[in-house]
Amino acid sequence: MDAQGRGRAGDIDPADQWVLNPHTGEYELRLTPSAPQSGIPGPRRSAPSPNRVGAPAGRTATPVAPGRAVPPPRRRRGAPPAEPLPGRRGRRPVKQKSKAKKALLWTGGTMAFVLVAAAGGGYLYIRHLNGNITSVSDDGASTGGFQSDKAINILLIGTDKRTGAGNESYGDKNSVGHADTTILLHVSKDRTNATALSIPRDLIVDVPDCETKQEDGSTKVIPGTDDVRFNTSLGQDERTPSCTVRTVTELTGIQADNFMVADFNAVKTLTTAVGGVEICLAKDIDDEDSKLKLSKGTHTISGEQALAFVRTRHSVGFGGDLSRITLQQEFLSALMRKLKSNDTLTNPTKMIKLAEAGTKALTVDSNLDSIGKLKDLGLELGKLNVKNLTFTTVPVVDNPTEKVKATVVLNDATAPTVFDMIKNDVSFTEVKKKASASKNAEAAEEAARLKGTESAASEVRVRILNGGAAAGSAQAELEYLQNEEGVLKSENAGNADAALSRTTLEYAPDQADQARRLAAILGLSGAQLKPGKSVTNSQGLPTMTLTLGKDFKGAGVSFTTATKAPEGVQQSTADKVECAK
Repeated sequence: MDAQGRGRAGDIDPADQWVLNPHTGEYELRLTPSAPQSGIPGPRRSAPSPNRVGAPAGRTATPVAPGRAVPPPRRRRGAPPAEPLPGRRGRRPVKQKSKAKKALLWTGGTMAFVLVAAAGGGYLYIRHLNGNITSVSDDGASTGGFQSDKAINILLIGTDKRTGAGNESYGDKNSVGHADTTILLHVSKDRTNATALSIPRDLIVDVPDCETKQEDGSTKVIPGTDDVRFNTSLGQDERTPSCTVRTVTELTGIQADNFMVADFNAVKTLTTAVGGVEICLAKDIDDEDSKLKLSKGTHTISGEQALAFVRTRHSVGFGGDLSRITLQQEFLSALMRKLKSNDTLTNPTKMIKLAEAGTKALTVDSNLDSIGKLKDLGLELGKLNVKNLTFTTVPVVDNPTEKVKATVVLNDATAPTVFDMIKNDVSFTEVKKKASASKNAEAAEEAARLKGTESAASEVRVRILNGGAAAGSAQAELEYLQNEEGVLKSENAGNADAALSRTTLEYAPDQADQARRLAAILGLSGAQLKPGKSVTNSQGLPTMTLTLGKDFKGAGVSFTTATKAPEGVQQSTADKVECAK
């Protein structure tokens, strides 16, 4: 909606109607009473209250609750402070919330989502922004949407589709829109930290079968393909974003809560809306393919130049896609710093432009199809400090089957650890964890379960159930325990009644020493030990129950979660300025 539908007076920009409320420190939308109004009715005002003393004519007076004293008039600047009312202390000054904590505007794919802080001023404007949003079905590939009391995983997809004015000249103008740049954004449960994991487009993966919803309401299963580039998970064979979500789940074991898709225009419009972002170059760049030409040093870029920057690869690093990923991470870090700066957050004009640009630039899944839902997500993301946002890339090595190196494959030595850290909500930066007294007590209780004497392995009696692991896992783990660890009093008890996301060991109080021994062998945490009761095994003897969950990685593989990234894994944080090399 333009200003004509928002109570615009003459040629006044709607951003100029945002006024700082001195009591809250926030901007609010105020329509000047004397200004001509549009045909769209404004919010209904209540009748003036006789209880309000000194209410100016033409403005609504705020009723005073019965029994409450009328506050004295505010003193003029420079006047001596008024004496407090008899029997009352002076009112404690209101602690202002940091504006930088109130909003966080995400980008990804080569961008993500813009928190629409400016949209809070009026229903009509919110309704207009709702009309900007494009959404597509998640086809059941996601968790069904983020939750405020859990960790959040958002898949950000940037396509190479050349739609939009001026984009036909970039590369393949007939591209169907592959997953050219993909970032899995993980935000911790306590919102103290986040990890942005870039997935190389040339990574060889298996794309699974993908059930997609058609325009007529029917469903169509698009067959999967093995050993193909990751970027073909979108666009190829009419694959939708939900197919990329399924591919990421297959690759990492992490199921996204939501997804967002951006094309070339998103980079241009968002950087223009914030007035450009400052980037740093360690050398001159003159890239014929991306059309980027900049000298060594710092530059403020936006629009076409910003798009050229994130597309550059031949002139940086080793000249391949991995070098371009590093450049994009540096760009996103710079954009994050700009968006979190007071220069943006306290400027109503920029916030409105961002609201417009953000809602027009992105396609979201059907679980994020309104400003209200996007706002709720933005409020969760806004709790994060950028110094604890880590950018990293899926660890890869050159494809050993190729003579001319064009694609990459997973680095099996380090990639599983990176995936496990994200799955288990482990931060890539050192942060002070938020914990309530009850959480601290719970953690202490879990740690206590691992302390004490341990039985000999030969005395450990346990039955093994498959509760969500791959078929055959219970038998494989049984053979490992018997042949490698000497846990001979063990048996395969088949499948559990229900699937578990995490492996557990249930035991009776008099089996605690056995439980500690088995926990030491398998690397189980105190949280995975569940004091309860024993069951009777096939010999009629009391036994513990080990239920293998979806986190089971293979026979003999420890359940212990890494607390830091493996040696050599590339990572950077959004608060630090990095110069492209």
